This record gives sequence, structure tokens and C-alpha cells, in this order.
Amino acid sequence: MTVTMVDINNGYEQKFQADRHHKEIDLINRDPKQVNEDVVKVEFEDVIAEPEGTHSLDGVWKASYTTFTVSKYWCYRILSAILGIPVALLWGFLFACLSFCHIWAVVPCIKSCIIESQCLSRIYSLIIHTFCDPLFESLGKIFTSVRVVLQKEV
Repeated sequence: MTVTMVDINNGYEQKFQADRHHKEIDLINRDPKQVNEDVVKVEFEDVIAEPEGTHSLDGVWKASYTTFTVSKYWCYRILSAILGIPVALLWGFLFACLSFCHIWAVVPCIKSCIIESQCLSRIYSLIIHTFCDPLFESLGKIFTSVRVVLQKEV
């Protein structure tokens, strides 16, 4: 069996195309662009706080902290395990539809409006230069001899 350069190039092209959809993800830093930095980063102290003079029993406070933290952790884990993939599918579909609309409808529509407005602006410019410029030049020549004097009487 003989391997040619075409076979090798085709292999590289196929690998490049496959890698475009399967990039490595970071399992440690899952929010590298800090999308949810201030939005959902909620701790016990951000939600429940007892002011001076109004304190519950220490055991209740510790148990509340543990209950809040553990229930938030496991509830998120369970919800993401059950709904994570369907919601990711939904968002993928939504952003695919938005991309499709933007690529196939919005940008061509905007481009069409720009082309039409350039055509209309040339016609408008032609009309202004043809009719208004001579009129305003004539009015300017008529009023060049007008002198305005302002006197202040005391």
C-alpha cells in the first residue's frame, strides 16, 4: 500500500475539521471569562445575616450554615445532572437560530438598507445642489449689503 501526500493532507484536513468542534475544556476554571462572577456567587453570609442584638443560638446558626451550604451544593449538582444536557441543547439550538437569523437575515437586510440609503442620499444631494445652492447663493448676494446696527439707549 502506497501513502501519497494527498492522503496525508486529507488526514490533516479531517483532523482540523474535527478539532474545531471538540476543543479541550478546562475542568478546573469553568468560568474563565468571569461571566457569572457577580451574578450567582452567593454564600450564606450574603443571604442570611443577624444584626447585633438579634442572634440565634450558636448551634442553630452553625446548623443553618451547614444546611444552606450543603443543600445549595447538592441541589445545584442534582439539577445540573438532570437538566444540564437538555438545557445545553436548548441554548445550543437557540444560539444556532440566532446565528442563522443574523447571518441570513439581519446582515443582508442592513446591507440592503445601506445600499438603498446611499442611492437615496445621492439623489437628495443632487436635488440640493441643483435647486437649493443657487437659491441660497442668490439670497446671500441680496443680503450682503444689509448692515445691522445695535444701539443701546440709556
